[in-house]
Amino acid sequence: MKLLVRWVLLAAALGLVANLYSGVMVASFGSAMVAALVLGLFNTLVRPLLVLLTLPVTLVTLGLFLFVINALMFYWAAGLLDGFGVTGFGAALVGSLLYSLCGVVIDIAMERLFPQD
Repeated sequence: MKLLVRWVLLAAALGLVANLYSGVMVASFGSAMVAALVLGLFNTLVRPLLVLLTLPVTLVTLGLFLFVINALMFYWAAGLLDGFGVTGFGAALVGSLLYSLCGVVIDIAMERLFPQD
């Protein structure tokens, strides 16, 4: 149940990002659901590999390169899906920052809604 609630909230957050920032477009809530799923899969499967491969650059930039990796995940998901789009890499960077902030708020809310026993 917790996973489904988080998925729906992240899809709603993606819709919020699209409404707040004109560089991100989401066609419908169904598209946002699919995009949230794809972003979750990318962040689970691809992101750890990219973080490992770019570890020297990440260390030199004191972790700021992780923002670029997040933007790449956002940009690639938008390129893969029809109902979700970004206008460019800069828009993907801003969109991924807003989406990440929403994700932090959602994670805090989920901890309060579903406390660990």
